[in-house]
Amino acid sequence: MANREALRELQTRLAARLQAARGEGSNVSSWLAVEAAGRRFLLPLEQSGEIFSWRGVQPVPYTQPWFLGVTNLRGALLGVVDVAGLMGETSARSEAALAESSLLALNAALDVNVALLVDRLAGLRGTDAFVASEPPADTAPAFFGTSYQDAQGARWQELNLQILSQDPAFLSISA
Repeated sequence: MANREALRELQTRLAARLQAARGEGSNVSSWLAVEAAGRRFLLPLEQSGEIFSWRGVQPVPYTQPWFLGVTNLRGALLGVVDVAGLMGETSARSEAALAESSLLALNAALDVNVALLVDRLAGLRGTDAFVASEPPADTAPAFFGTSYQDAQGARWQELNLQILSQDPAFLSISA
C-alpha cells in the first residue's frame, strides 16, 4: 500500500511540474526519464501520456516477446510493450518487480493505443541536467535520438516515441 501512495505522490509531483513547465512556455524539462532493465531512457514529454501503476496484463498469443499483452487503463484497451524487451534486453521480472513497475501510455496524439512498461520513473529532465551529448550512431534505430551523459557519468538515450510508434517492426506485433 505504501508503494501505491509513493507512486501517487510521484505522479502528482510530475503532473504539477509538467503543468508548470508548459505554463512557463520554456523547454526547461523536455523529457520524462525512465529506467528499464538497467538502461536509462529519455522520453519526450509532448509524446508521453499518463502514468499508471502496474496492472495485470492479458497475454496475447503469437506475438513478439516484447509485447506483453493488453490491459484496460481508464476504460481504454492498450497494448503493453516491454521497453527493455523491445531494445533486445531479456529481463524476467518477478511479480514483486512488476508491482514496482509503471505503465506509461503514449500520448493520444500519436494515435497508437500503447503503454510502455518501465521499471522505474526517474523524474523530469532538461538539457541542463547533462554534461555531454552525442548524436545517434549510424547503426542506431531510427527512433534513437541524442545520447546524453549526466554529471555522475550515467548515459541516457533519448527515444522519439512518434518515430517508434510508426516503425514497421513496432507495428508488427505478431511473431
